[in-house]
Amino acid sequence: MKKISLIILSLIAFVGTGWTQEFDAKITVKAERIQGVDPKLFDALQNALNQLVNNTKWTEDVYKSYEKIDCSFLLNLTGKLGNQFSGILTISASRPVFNSTYNSPLVNYMDRDISFKYEQGLTMEFDEQRVKGSDAMVANLPAIFAYYVNLILGLNYDSFGQGEGTAYFRKAQNIVINAPDEKGINGWKSSEANNKNRFYLIDQFLNPRFGAFRPYWYVYHRFGLDQMIEKPQEAQDAILEGLSGIEKLNKENPSSVLIAFFFSAKSQELINIIKSAPIEVRKKYAAQLSAIDIQNAAKYNEIK
Repeated sequence: MKKISLIILSLIAFVGTGWTQEFDAKITVKAERIQGVDPKLFDALQNALNQLVNNTKWTEDVYKSYEKIDCSFLLNLTGKLGNQFSGILTISASRPVFNSTYNSPLVNYMDRDISFKYEQGLTMEFDEQRVKGSDAMVANLPAIFAYYVNLILGLNYDSFGQGEGTAYFRKAQNIVINAPDEKGINGWKSSEANNKNRFYLIDQFLNPRFGAFRPYWYVYHRFGLDQMIEKPQEAQDAILEGLSGIEKLNKENPSSVLIAFFFSAKSQELINIIKSAPIEVRKKYAAQLSAIDIQNAAKYNEIK
């Protein structure tokens, strides 16, 4: 009997571990610009979003507690009309680097096309088979969060294995294809004036025209950052020499949202890597980065 009990307990432990969710996410809702609304509404919204991201099983893989992806979402509400809200969503995510206490940023991105309907007590659910839901404006916010969750998963998997994130990028693209469609909902269509929206971002991750990006992302993390302690020179070379591919992509696709997305996460990390290089190396790569990532050119020039 004792042996049977131990087996049952072991099975329970295994099942529990098998269903461990993938994210250690912190979701914050700010509503300082919204007047005349009970703050409990925003507390409820924040709790509902935290439950959506942290309690949903997004993959079929087994995640141990220390393997959970560290990420945060800041939803800053800026407008209200009835029970419809608009705002800005800031997304951050990182992954650990082998043999270190350092976490490397995967995402540092801001989405300004946020609009949705919410009432206290409304369940925050996402169904990939019914992305539009029964009310497009209600479904839009969970669809946006599911899109970025899958984007983060794709980036995380790609950083550990070349091409391993494809399934999750495809899921994000499926959300775009089946996105809620209603007047006042933006960010999902190729026809929108904003060519840096969610449609274009995931399209560029999967488009063969940008095929050099994801292999470099893998090399950057696995042969660059993850080798930095044991083989610092080889790791630095892997990261910096690969920038020529990013430079080529940038020349062929000026103003690409994918390139801007990369540098929004990695510019400071690249600066830190270059800082430790000899002066002639610093000058070379600082100049190269200044030409590719014009927005952060002043920062690169400071380390020449």
